[in-house]
Amino acid sequence: MRWTVPNILTVARLIAVPLLPIVFLFFARPWADYYAIAVFVLASLTDWVDGYLARKWQQESLFGAAMDPIADKALVLMALLVITAYSGLAVWIVLPAGIIIFREVFVSGLRETLGDKARQLKVTGLAKWKTTVQMVALTLLFAKGVFEHYVGMQSFGMNAEIFDQVITGELPDELGLRWKLAGMTWTGNAGVILLWFAALLTAITGLDYFRKAVPFLSGPEERK
Repeated sequence: MRWTVPNILTVARLIAVPLLPIVFLFFARPWADYYAIAVFVLASLTDWVDGYLARKWQQESLFGAAMDPIADKALVLMALLVITAYSGLAVWIVLPAGIIIFREVFVSGLRETLGDKARQLKVTGLAKWKTTVQMVALTLLFAKGVFEHYVGMQSFGMNAEIFDQVITGELPDELGLRWKLAGMTWTGNAGVILLWFAALLTAITGLDYFRKAVPFLSGPEERK
């Protein structure tokens, strides 16, 4: 493997994958959330940068072609596991996460079965949009965790009546609970909606990949 800048960025994205759960092991919230957002956003940006640089500098390689989709999938799946864990297994997050995980395992299995023939099944524009929507949705859900932490921490000890009076403006909002609650609501709702949209795109692209793979699966088994 040549250590070109695009390949280095791809390897960096692979290294970032285990960092997502590790930050929650070694840092308290909200610092863990901040570090997770930083790691995820920077790693997501390298997905576009490494491909752009590889094409611009004519440094496309077999290593990059193989590792780039693996790094993307590993990053998204790890982020899904972390968010699912600290969301308390909320069904509106678990279901789309399950669809995305199933599709990635299913398509990876198909690619392994097809071997060299899998290269004939090109990545579609919709599949690239799927990855983008997944990453935006997960970034919003990580951000929602930050707002949620501050709302919970700063409203600790308040009864429901006092909390409602602060939010409605009947009592002074000295801690900024109103805008933090609004941030939690908007990032959470937008993140969940985009996650479901990403799950839909994931299912569509998975079915499309299976449809294209069927002709290669209809022949006799190749013996090695």
